[in-house]
Amino acid sequence: MALLKSSNPALQEKSYQGTILEGIATGEEMTLKGTMNKFGVLMMLMIGSTLLAWSQFYKGSDPMPLMMIGVFGGLAVALVMMFKMKWATFLAPIYAILEGLFVGSVSAMYNYTYPGLPVQAVALTLLVTLVMFLIYRYRIIKVTSKLRTVVVVATAAIGVFYLIQWLTYSIGGSAIATSLTSESTPLSIGFSILVVGLAAFNLLLNFDTVEKGVEMRAPKYMEWYSAFGLLVTIVWLYLELLRLLSKLKD
Repeated sequence: MALLKSSNPALQEKSYQGTILEGIATGEEMTLKGTMNKFGVLMMLMIGSTLLAWSQFYKGSDPMPLMMIGVFGGLAVALVMMFKMKWATFLAPIYAILEGLFVGSVSAMYNYTYPGLPVQAVALTLLVTLVMFLIYRYRIIKVTSKLRTVVVVATAAIGVFYLIQWLTYSIGGSAIATSLTSESTPLSIGFSILVVGLAAFNLLLNFDTVEKGVEMRAPKYMEWYSAFGLLVTIVWLYLELLRLLSKLKD
């Protein structure tokens, strides 16, 4: 059985290839319960560093240093982990802490401009995640190869678009197509709704990929790696909801 692909680069079939034990049971295989427990640990670590970054902002500290440490530190750790999955046991918690520094700084900045907005975004993120889990659990929407292809292509396109925006901003001081990402126009709001929906559908693919990893008896360390992959998608969903809600407030 081939492991179905996910659009999340941290949870793709090739991530599990070479780690499967070819049907040989060792008592140290990946389990769904173990993966969820690891995910809970990562969430707690991220929440802890999020609160730290949040408190520093409201003490008058410049949020940019912690934000940059979170972005580039998290990216470096994630890249290493994708090539050295066995290190996920140690690197996934580090990634969660670094991600929390970024999320906390961004959330504090949004809260300063739109009081209470991050709380709303957190509530919506939890709600969307629960709904998508139930949709997957009861097979209301089945993860087919066609659905997977559409989500993968759309996610890649959004990723390239955001990368180009960041590069043009870094080089020229002004990002392209800000009318889609920053302004509160109907077109921009529609774009954000589309991206939120795409992030939500990534959760379906992620749930399916984790389930297949359990079925194929992936090694125990893949619990940490899979938990890391889910965290990536949920943080993306939260940030997109934060952006969408801020547009609706304007």
